[in-house]
Amino acid sequence: MRKLKAVAITKTVAQMCVKAAHILPGDTTLAIKKSAAKENWRAKKILNLCLENADIAKKELIPLCQDTGTAVLFVEIGSDLCIEGDINKAIESGVAQGYKDGYLRKSIVSDPLFLRKNTKDNTPPVVHYSFVKGNKLKLTLMLKGAGSENNSRLTMLTPAATVEDIENFVLETVKLAGSKACPPLVVGIGIGGNFETCALLSKKALAREIGRFNKDKRYASLEKRLLSKINKLNIGPLGLGGKNTALFVSVEFAPCHMASLPLAVNIGCHSNRHITKIL
Repeated sequence: MRKLKAVAITKTVAQMCVKAAHILPGDTTLAIKKSAAKENWRAKKILNLCLENADIAKKELIPLCQDTGTAVLFVEIGSDLCIEGDINKAIESGVAQGYKDGYLRKSIVSDPLFLRKNTKDNTPPVVHYSFVKGNKLKLTLMLKGAGSENNSRLTMLTPAATVEDIENFVLETVKLAGSKACPPLVVGIGIGGNFETCALLSKKALAREIGRFNKDKRYASLEKRLLSKINKLNIGPLGLGGKNTALFVSVEFAPCHMASLPLAVNIGCHSNRHITKIL
């Protein structure tokens, strides 16, 4: 049984928060470059400005976006790993430390309805745990901004719904988002499970590397078809028109009850901030 001290988790999470806020992932950078090469002059200029923004953020350690988001973590714990200490406190302390060290905007309020008082350290984070084989700890962090999150949607379809119905809901969601979610977008889709599971699947889909399609050929085909249809909407970068409304579409799916067909669409902006570390 391998042992891992909780303090190491705190240090790693803090570093991940700073890096994710300041450095655009390589897959997103490459996707924007490829999109710019295919665009008209105005959309190309906007995409090149996105790349310039990313370059300045990296060189000068300035956040990619003023909305430094909610810290969302997917944590995979190996069955042969013993964590010495409280992993929940370790992760929360890491987020607090990272937002302090990186001078990142603290956006979390303790009460959602009445007080809306800022917690002043961007905690608590949203953490999803799963248990896997092995003796390692895998941490995937997303910094999820409110602009794109606010344009996400969920619906409970019936088994009578067709693939076309699913595609239409996704397209409608992107149309409603328009420029508000800072396109070009990354679109995460969750299909199946139940009410909460499909939302979680859509969030997990956003963390997948751009360009890595679903292993199931049927769902990979759906991803490619949706990406093509979304990019024909002509919403374009920042909603000013163009061939690239989305950089990528990713779909995750799970078994569901025979009487339902849950569907969630989680919208991500062009500043698709995610990072993974293995301890």
